[in-house]
Amino acid sequence: MLIHPTLRMQSWGFVIGAALFALGSAPGIATLLGTAGANTSFFVGSWFFTGAAFVQLMLSGPATVTDKGSPAIRADWLASLIQFIGTLLFNVSTGAALHAHTVKGEEHLVWNPNLEGSLCFLVSSAIACAVLWRAGSHWAPRSKDWISGWLNMLGSIAFGVSAVGSFVLDDGNTLDPSLANTGTFVGAICFLLAAAVFLGRRSAEEPESATAS
Repeated sequence: MLIHPTLRMQSWGFVIGAALFALGSAPGIATLLGTAGANTSFFVGSWFFTGAAFVQLMLSGPATVTDKGSPAIRADWLASLIQFIGTLLFNVSTGAALHAHTVKGEEHLVWNPNLEGSLCFLVSSAIACAVLWRAGSHWAPRSKDWISGWLNMLGSIAFGVSAVGSFVLDDGNTLDPSLANTGTFVGAICFLLAAAVFLGRRSAEEPESATAS
């Protein structure tokens, strides 16, 4: 049995994962779910992110090419790899949040991987946007790659803000729970929209791309 990765498979993975992150951090709904319910939603969502990121890494093509007689790392592949690593860190963070009961556990197993995963997303998005910029797509609002790339950047920034707000203080509380939830919710919506743009029908002249994340 062979499984062939597709852009649609990748996009649905990100859409579902992002929807679960949005659910766990949505104003009002997060309160109804409670801490355990929200953390469970994040944990399940993180695995959809990881599955989608793995598909994206497979679709990104070879890691290197020969340029002017010497090997060079492809930016698309590097961005996909860094993003995949970021999703694995979110797996650790969200999984630990279900079981960590000490301040040290919250700091080292929840917040640290959360921050590192957010940084990976930021770096990955920055590389993807740099690729678009270098290709001359400074302003291309009709391009799905352009829309997705910049939505991913906004989402990564929002996740970074969330990581700052969720910093664990010495008493076990977070620095700014409202900022953490808002950042997660805004970031999740951005990631959902970034992936959803690839679920519609593509025009005949627009080739399939694997840059959605």
